[in-house]
Amino acid sequence: MDAAGLPGKYVFVVTYGRSGSTLVQNLLNAIPGYCIRGENAGALMRLFRAWRATDQKWPDFARQPAPPSTSESAWYGAELFNADSYAKALARVFVEQILQPPPGTRVCGFKEIRWRQAGNLFPEQMDFIHRAFPDVKVIINTRNLADVAASAWWANQPAETVIAELSQTEALFASYQARYPDRTITLRYDDYNANPDGLRPLFEFLEEPFDRDRVEDVLRVRLNHMKRSES
Repeated sequence: MDAAGLPGKYVFVVTYGRSGSTLVQNLLNAIPGYCIRGENAGALMRLFRAWRATDQKWPDFARQPAPPSTSESAWYGAELFNADSYAKALARVFVEQILQPPPGTRVCGFKEIRWRQAGNLFPEQMDFIHRAFPDVKVIINTRNLADVAASAWWANQPAETVIAELSQTEALFASYQARYPDRTITLRYDDYNANPDGLRPLFEFLEEPFDRDRVEDVLRVRLNHMKRSES
């Protein structure tokens, strides 16, 4: 934890709907000291956009050159913007007011299915997360797209449309992981569902001990839930 008592490490689950991400959430929360919240309707994306307006590298931010601006300047005080500290302040408010980790949490985060809505801004959004939060790791969760297309609300759309759209999303995720392989890991639902050993790479990535019995317990509960849904 930091000086304010907030967690010093963060894990974010990046995925799309019906990928098995709630199972990943449950698996992470079974690790002592972890608090991985559920979806928040893309709230962090909105904070990213607020921060983006203050980052001088974006062309829509007309930072005034030296000398400092005067009260007659249309952008009076813009040279005082501190994008880095602003990013960290936004992250702190997000943790305190949205994630609200309980006492004793050493690793916090959330899973979200709305990352693809960022479109071409996805890489910059992820860079913002790494800039704003300390010691971040990203879990990309995927699933056989034919199975996704046949699941829940996706089944209301043509399967080929869903598969094409989510293929583009997975390509976006893969491109980011290729740039930052040390920050990210990709899990495939089909590899770990009902197979505890398929999750060993995840625990190695997180630098956490692999407790096979605990993982089996989580998978067993999830499987029973799936059976109830089918019935």
